[in-house]
Amino acid sequence: MIVVAASTSFLRAFKLDLESVVGRSVMELGGGEWAVPQLRSLLRATASGAAAIDAYEMDLKSQGSGMRRLVIHAQRLEYGVAGSPMRILLTVTDVTAARGMEKLKDELLRDKAIALQEVQHRVANSLQIIASVILQSARNVQSEESRTHLSNAHSRVMSVAALQQQLATSRVGDVELRPYFTQLCDSLGASMIQDHDKVTLVVDIDDSVVEANISISLGLLVTELVINCLKHAFPDGQKGRIVVGYQRDGAGWTLSVRDDGIGMHALEGKVKAGLGTSIVQALAKQLKSVVEVTDNAPGAKVSIIHKAAIEQDAPAAV
Repeated sequence: MIVVAASTSFLRAFKLDLESVVGRSVMELGGGEWAVPQLRSLLRATASGAAAIDAYEMDLKSQGSGMRRLVIHAQRLEYGVAGSPMRILLTVTDVTAARGMEKLKDELLRDKAIALQEVQHRVANSLQIIASVILQSARNVQSEESRTHLSNAHSRVMSVAALQQQLATSRVGDVELRPYFTQLCDSLGASMIQDHDKVTLVVDIDDSVVEANISISLGLLVTELVINCLKHAFPDGQKGRIVVGYQRDGAGWTLSVRDDGIGMHALEGKVKAGLGTSIVQALAKQLKSVVEVTDNAPGAKVSIIHKAAIEQDAPAAV
């Protein structure tokens, strides 16, 4: 492992002079900081022809320079002449600054994620306060029409607040739908179901994972469809069950909300398409999906169906 030559850049980078390097073992360079057992083993393996070092990273604690992160490359030189001495070309790259920048970037991203979650948490709390004020106003007004409008506004704000609360507690990046929908439905049920002995809200979700921006749209769809069930499916204190489902099928998937309430036939001519319907249609189009409404016998079922063959501008079914 005797050094026979060294580049000027190597000598300058590690503050060495040519006379103190040439003719000495690699393990004796500087103050002995190169005497790393792993490096010795890898160089021996390279010299024997058993292996070649390619991008091996090691830490070097050099005198006066502190800890440095190095990337080592080594290869055996073949001259093709019998009896020629065996030589190893050793290349050293100092990546300390680059690794430091990567660490700083990771820390900044982590701090940004924490700050974003804090903002989301504060927004969710503010929305819940606004919803409480709206509900209080709805109880005090005399007009039945105004009370209905305020109650609808309260439901909308609470649905967004519940969704925002889940976003505040979810991790950045991909979102696992089963825990996400479970927490979302728990929040919706706690804020919007008066008697849990009469109406239950459950989830039937597979192990799918989606991008965070897609999970937001899916969450909004769930809240709108669940609100619709709570408003229309169980009149006069009727008991019932709402099931939120999601199943992936290859590149496609189906999100569904079904109930065992009075059914669509009982609502014909009584319920007009409103803001909720428009929101569902817009979100489905955004997700390149179609909306399918069917009789659940008993009750009704609304499915958001996404297939790989559906184009972005495909019309949504009624």
